[in-house]
Amino acid sequence: MGIDPGTNVMGYGIIRGIGQKAEMIAMGVIDMRKESDPYLRLGHIYQRVTGIIDEYLPDEIAIEAPFFGKNVQSMLKLGRAQGVAIAAAIQHSVPVHEYAPTKIKMAITGVGTASKEQVAGMLQRILKIESDDMPKFMDATDALGAAYCHFIQLNTPLGGKKYSSWKDFVLKNKTRVK
Repeated sequence: MGIDPGTNVMGYGIIRGIGQKAEMIAMGVIDMRKESDPYLRLGHIYQRVTGIIDEYLPDEIAIEAPFFGKNVQSMLKLGRAQGVAIAAAIQHSVPVHEYAPTKIKMAITGVGTASKEQVAGMLQRILKIESDDMPKFMDATDALGAAYCHFIQLNTPLGGKKYSSWKDFVLKNKTRVK
């Protein structure tokens, strides 16, 4: 399961991994724009994320890390929303993995500065999503991107070893790279 945290609209995406292939099960948004109380919004996030976890029983959750912008208040609100979603996962004993937006974009498009539209388009092609099934809000495809990024990380050769760069990978695997 992937989550794109937000305080107005929070995206979620569910994929199923079968070997080296993934398929989309569901994606959507938790829309909180009608709720003016920020604390009730957090309660709504917790309830909806809990409901989605109960419905789909994900093995793991990938969540997009907050983007470090200039507005501290926005960052604080986003961090709260992310924390509530993480708390719902922890309550259900679902492991959580966090990915930077640039890492997600890189995993899907090959470009860390790709637009939301480019990410959505690539996911549509990769996961064979019909045009009619594409969501109105890009938050849903961003969440699906987090889930797919995590799927890719789990299915990388060399068993998920961490490398700081391509050069680091080559240096540590000289005997394996031919």
